[in-house]
Amino acid sequence: MASAERGVSAPPEVVFNTATDPDRASAWLPEPLRADGTPAEQVSADELRARWSAAGEWAAEIRVEPAQAGGARMRLDLTGGSDADRLADQALESLAREVADNLQAG
Repeated sequence: MASAERGVSAPPEVVFNTATDPDRASAWLPEPLRADGTPAEQVSADELRARWSAAGEWAAEIRVEPAQAGGARMRLDLTGGSDADRLADQALESLAREVADNLQAG
């Protein structure tokens, strides 16, 4: 399993809602998890935690926690192929861009 963490300057609820929005998931989830565009399988809005899985070995779980100055800390655990470490980092980078776009749009 690969893990990646990243901070963003956005409220945790905005980060979580962006991450779990099916219309935005294809922009940040690694390819094996976004093939059919299905939403997260398990979502705990109270805990700001969601999980996705795909046929085979791929699965992802994101957790969003409050950080200093009103920001958020994202943690992504990714299980899958040999490049899971690289994909986890790329996924959080892409999610941070989606969050920024979401804030600018709204």
